[in-house]
Amino acid sequence: MKKRQLGRGGPLVSDIGLGCMGMSEFYGTTDDAESIRVIHRALELGITFLDTADMYGAGRNEQLVGKAIAGRRDQVFLATKFGIVRDSSDPTKRGINGKPDYVRQACDASLRRLGVDCIDLYYQHRVDTETPIEETVGAMHELVSAGKVRYLGLSEASPENVRRAAATAPINALQTEYSLFTRDPETNGVFDTVRELGIGFVAYSPLGRGILTAKIKTIDDLAPDDFRRMNPRYAKGNFDRNAALVKLLEQIASEIGVTPAQLALAWVMAQGDDIIPIPGTKHVRYLEENAAAVDIHLTEEDLRRIDDVAPHGVAAGERYNASMMALVNH
Repeated sequence: MKKRQLGRGGPLVSDIGLGCMGMSEFYGTTDDAESIRVIHRALELGITFLDTADMYGAGRNEQLVGKAIAGRRDQVFLATKFGIVRDSSDPTKRGINGKPDYVRQACDASLRRLGVDCIDLYYQHRVDTETPIEETVGAMHELVSAGKVRYLGLSEASPENVRRAAATAPINALQTEYSLFTRDPETNGVFDTVRELGIGFVAYSPLGRGILTAKIKTIDDLAPDDFRRMNPRYAKGNFDRNAALVKLLEQIASEIGVTPAQLALAWVMAQGDDIIPIPGTKHVRYLEENAAAVDIHLTEEDLRRIDDVAPHGVAAGERYNASMMALVNH
């Protein structure tokens, strides 16, 4: 597995990472034993950059990842996040907390669940608009000084807040949704800002929450409790329009001799050597398919054809529902 640098002067991590969220929640049935096999196979393939968060499965995902990496800690670059607060009485509700005391408490809780004494990359999952980001990042930087965290990151932060954070403490990564169906960072100042400041970009949902794999043919392919049933891009009408676009991408992939998922991942990586996608999966076969994307070279003509099919703003529907979009810092 090739490596990329995470931020100017930062650590080398695998060209792609592994998003672990769906192993514990949101994407239908879960199987811890199979998920652990996926993580172990990822490490065998050289995918060492694992991504989790304290809110995934209300802590269960961190526990799962901790169990999977026990005895293998030196093989892993471990990223987790804090800041999205779940309501135990209503799992659909979300709050944001970036207060310094909460930052410290959340970190200690994540360390316990993960079973480690240091987190490699600690993200603020969403910006708390009620707390100055300088206070949040200042508390995060204290965790670095205490040896509990190695590097700091932000998720879904606006260019202004990225600048304010970077003026407070070194920031190595910004994690934001980015794929052929979500190209906002190209035009909203995010790419310009992180590249100016030397911050690495981590692309989550690089497969468009599965739609770009061409494996989801109808909404009925999703489990009854799959959160994508509430996602605007999977809504009636929108899904059909998006699936039609995926068919065009599938044709390009077929001509190149790759799968649609590999095409989508190779496209993300081709947008800059500072971009690291973290596709998630619960299955070894899809993990291996995704891993092979690092060896795909897309020509200028390939990229032009892809861009013709999937220009900025092409996807039908917003990337989250209204309540979730309200948590995204523009």
